[in-house]
Amino acid sequence: MDLLNTLVDKGLRRELPTREEALAVLATTDDELLDVVAAAGKVRRQWFGRRVKLNYLVNLKSGLCPEDCSYCSQRLGSKAEILKYTWLKPEDASKAAAAGVAGGAKRVCLVASGRGPTDRDVDRVSKTIEAIKEQNEGVEVCACLGLLSAGQADRLRDAGADAYNHNLNTSEGTYGEITTTHTYADRVDTVQQAQAAGLSACSGLIAGMGESDEDLVDVVFSLRELDPDSVPVNFLIPFEGTPLAKEWNLTPQRALRILAMVRFVCPDVEVRLAGGREVHLRTMQPLALHLVNSIFLGDYLTSEGQAGQADLEMIADAGFEVEGAGTTTLPEHRADAVAAGCGSHSKAASGCGSHDSGGCGSHGGGGCGSHGGGGCGPCGSSDATEPETPAVPEARTDLVSVRRRGAGTDLAPNA
Repeated sequence: MDLLNTLVDKGLRRELPTREEALAVLATTDDELLDVVAAAGKVRRQWFGRRVKLNYLVNLKSGLCPEDCSYCSQRLGSKAEILKYTWLKPEDASKAAAAGVAGGAKRVCLVASGRGPTDRDVDRVSKTIEAIKEQNEGVEVCACLGLLSAGQADRLRDAGADAYNHNLNTSEGTYGEITTTHTYADRVDTVQQAQAAGLSACSGLIAGMGESDEDLVDVVFSLRELDPDSVPVNFLIPFEGTPLAKEWNLTPQRALRILAMVRFVCPDVEVRLAGGREVHLRTMQPLALHLVNSIFLGDYLTSEGQAGQADLEMIADAGFEVEGAGTTTLPEHRADAVAAGCGSHSKAASGCGSHDSGGCGSHGGGGCGSHGGGGCGPCGSSDATEPETPAVPEARTDLVSVRRRGAGTDLAPNA
């Protein structure tokens, strides 16, 4: 396919695709899927070889959140039967983190529900970071605590945090349909605060919430403009008791196309396969390793994941290797910027987030990807045939398993 050859060439040069090209990836057929995966796999291998970075989540505080994010089992008014507990003590959080590190995790992600941390919360998390770093030499720590106030990112960095996660989740145009208690701009501001403090920024999306192809391209192009070092791609886990419980919109093939599109748009970024992979990719998970270079090991915040040992076996069986502690994840041109403590990367050097390549990356990029984009299929071609309406996937509620082990319980974690 000429499209895929073009995208591979652009990915190897770190050049931004057009919105039309990104939309065309999502519009490819199941017959073309392996070609799409193979093409995106070339870009992945160029920048990350066959390495897979392992990350491990520790949910420091579960449930009890005042925000109304429709996708979240911890939201205000959620009736999901999840674990609910207040802050873990630093020693308990460190013990949980150690299980992930022992399983091969290179990064520990410390997450707490809520709108954002108080200064006292930052003190508490800082002590947890120090405890984890003291017991696990060389481990990366990423904090995910919600919206940041002035100076909090600096304090987390001073405590030893390496990164900060705050996802955009969905497009700016539809954000108000998902959440009303804060804005899309609030999220962008927090990521920029983390970057300004010298933290490695981690920001991604959630697919499968009923969004259009244009919405997906919008949020991924916005992420490239924001220029995080890592982009986690989550697939909605439709928890019973949440407003999106009936949103079963993804097939394994659709999930793979989304991952391929993200890789083409963000070729040299750590693309992380995150929550929902077991639910929506199922037996196709090994194919996703050709697109992403990072996954979560074991369980998630409120749901149980594939067994940690099965994760390791899947990586080995697919011909990949777990990234070692002494290996730098990011390509040299990005790693140098992080090591220099730059708040943001040189966009001229990485191509990320620039408005070059025909203005792509802006929300005014020729109408394609916008909500008034003239019904773009593969976008802009007058002879494009109307794509077939995909069958509605069967709801696999049997695959949604609420976490009952690990942090906040007396049971051993899955790592």
